[in-house]
Amino acid sequence: MRVLLLTQWFDPEPTFKGLVFARELLRQGLEVKVVTGFPNYPGGKLYPGYKIRFIQREVIDGVQVTRLPLYPSHSQSALGRVLNYASFSASATVYGVLMAKRSDVIYAYHPPLTVGIAASLIRLFRKVPVVYDIQDMWPDTLRATGMISNVRLLNIVAKICQAVYHSVDHLVVLSPGFKRLLIERGVPERKIDVIYNWCDEASMSNPNGVVPKDFPCSDRFTIVFAGNMGKAQALDAVLDAAEIVQTKAPNICFVFIGGGVEVENLKSLANAKKLHNVRFLPAVPMSDIGSILEKADALLVHLRKDPLFDITIPSKTQAYMAVGKPLLMAVNGDVADLVKDADCGVIAEPENPESIADAALKLYSLSSLERNAMAERSKQYYQSHLSLSIGVKKFCEIFRKIMS
Repeated sequence: MRVLLLTQWFDPEPTFKGLVFARELLRQGLEVKVVTGFPNYPGGKLYPGYKIRFIQREVIDGVQVTRLPLYPSHSQSALGRVLNYASFSASATVYGVLMAKRSDVIYAYHPPLTVGIAASLIRLFRKVPVVYDIQDMWPDTLRATGMISNVRLLNIVAKICQAVYHSVDHLVVLSPGFKRLLIERGVPERKIDVIYNWCDEASMSNPNGVVPKDFPCSDRFTIVFAGNMGKAQALDAVLDAAEIVQTKAPNICFVFIGGGVEVENLKSLANAKKLHNVRFLPAVPMSDIGSILEKADALLVHLRKDPLFDITIPSKTQAYMAVGKPLLMAVNGDVADLVKDADCGVIAEPENPESIADAALKLYSLSSLERNAMAERSKQYYQSHLSLSIGVKKFCEIFRKIMS
């Protein structure tokens, strides 16, 4: 089976369904070709060694990659983003309709929506079935993040989404909530499958990663949050929880690892509250993160209250479960249900300091035997439901189904 992966972002850019996905498809017996842009994400500048040209072909770890021209940009400017998305979509459409060798299936990665537009046009002219992988629910994400606030423009995006959803052959979504929302918006249920995301398994299993020297000693009970610290994470509520915990169990330490626009504000807030049970560590290479998570006693996920986040599975969830640690899950909805199904953590109400503090104290009060059992269930659930091999196997089944 010949599969064309159509994605605006691909290695060496940090992207989820990139080279790891393509290699696993190859391993499972498919012939894979990638059509993508010249690498410029997330900085909006071309990576060293690349120059925009009409077409560039390369082979990365046995995967054939065709790069097409685009306008490099990832600024806060709406115009820059539009030009970035639209230019790749135009290049992909021209290449896919007029130049690409025929494939049996097209896999298209969303976001951005413009990749779906290109895939739909290629399908129209080349009669190749399309599987559309929705990782962000537009226009909901655009509205929630503030990227677009104009109601008329959001309605236009919604109509284009509906047209793409109905034109492609099959949709894959990352959570049951995404599926429910699409059904509410008129997409037939038979056309949608849920395939949970996986994590960077190689990094999670690397035993030689470097642990920062400022990481708390083993005599502290550490609850680690790793990743971006922005508005969506609403981590000021976690600091309020740490203030409560500090008076009840001073041996518990909250560790925040990563960067983001809110880091300095959070540090100032922690200092103002005189929190001795909070530590901030800088971002580390992905190759090191598994070793750091392994040192933790529990791992924290927190997002602010928002209907969109109720149907989202934060990507750090899979990484935490792959490492095999108890989770403190302070997000409502689908991801809380996932943790309940796996019986691998304690659930807290997001943006509720008392609830988060109670969850932290509950984890701390468990015996090491109980926490180890929780950790083992976490790892086992990942392996049997969320792993790379399981996810790609499901994709292969969908590809074969829509070809028949």
